[in-house]
Amino acid sequence: MREPGFWHGPASLNSHLLKPLAALYGAIAAQRLRRKGLNAGIPVLCVGNYHVGGAGKTPTVLALSKLLRDLGETPVVLSRGYGGRLAGPVRVDPVRHAASDVGDEPLMLAGHLPVVVSRKRADGVPLARSRGATVILMDDGFQSPAIVKDASLIVIDSERGIGNRQVFPAGPLRAPLQPQLARTDALIIVGNGSAAEQVAAEIAAQGKPVLSAHLKPDEAQVARLRGKRALAFAGIGDPTRFFNTLRASGIEVVGQRAFADHHPYSQAEIESLIAEARGEALTLVTTEKDLARLRHGGSLPDWAKQIVPFGVTLEFDDAALLRKFVADRLFKAREKP
Repeated sequence: MREPGFWHGPASLNSHLLKPLAALYGAIAAQRLRRKGLNAGIPVLCVGNYHVGGAGKTPTVLALSKLLRDLGETPVVLSRGYGGRLAGPVRVDPVRHAASDVGDEPLMLAGHLPVVVSRKRADGVPLARSRGATVILMDDGFQSPAIVKDASLIVIDSERGIGNRQVFPAGPLRAPLQPQLARTDALIIVGNGSAAEQVAAEIAAQGKPVLSAHLKPDEAQVARLRGKRALAFAGIGDPTRFFNTLRASGIEVVGQRAFADHHPYSQAEIESLIAEARGEALTLVTTEKDLARLRHGGSLPDWAKQIVPFGVTLEFDDAALLRKFVADRLFKAREKP
């Protein structure tokens, strides 16, 4: 879906009219947050959002997986596999599976570390443990009570923040904000904007860490695109952030096409973009997550091989603070009776 503009604007009539539905949705979501979940038997770290849409969870999961490996751990990602047809539990195989099977984010992550997809998250725990997991890294699921979490790390984009602070459908929040703040163990703010300052202050007032991070483009891919004119397209939670990242990297974005998050591209759509780029002598560029949706049998079909991926990694301003936080949480999780 595309996010309504009023979610990220000043008070509006649309938001006001939807408040009764939001109150009902929020009450159900808040009640659900209080349920007790499964104890996985190993530490569980959850990377989530307060709101629907993207904020940088996937780069955060990858950064945490690297940190966990540096600490001697064996992380396995657990995901619901949003957008995939398989209910699971199943281990994602980048060669055998497509995004239509397991979802685009799990497929992309599976190129870096083991990923288990399970529509019912608790059912995926035994499979993750059978794959040698010493830590389960949950991609999303902050609002789900299915599994007990030893740490919940919430990601916010500094430019977008949490919008109008209203619960869906009056706003982007998945549940009332205060219960979510109470269950937050660390806040990760991505970028240099100021839209997340109020939430950061509320988390800091609770004595919880607030970590700043930045998306760092892949230098080899930047070099490949430098000096070329680009047509960029993306079907992610915030396509504008992707387009701005390209421009900030010195890439001339002549045209941009935004699609809904997780958009399932057809061959005709991609061929139309390729023809448009060719007609204006442009290089066609997209995100690694979008490119994952086009892969079949572990590789791109011939009609998509002209597309250039643009990858990013997440770098923390205070990596030592993040390392200490994660190490402390792992220790406390293993000390529990």
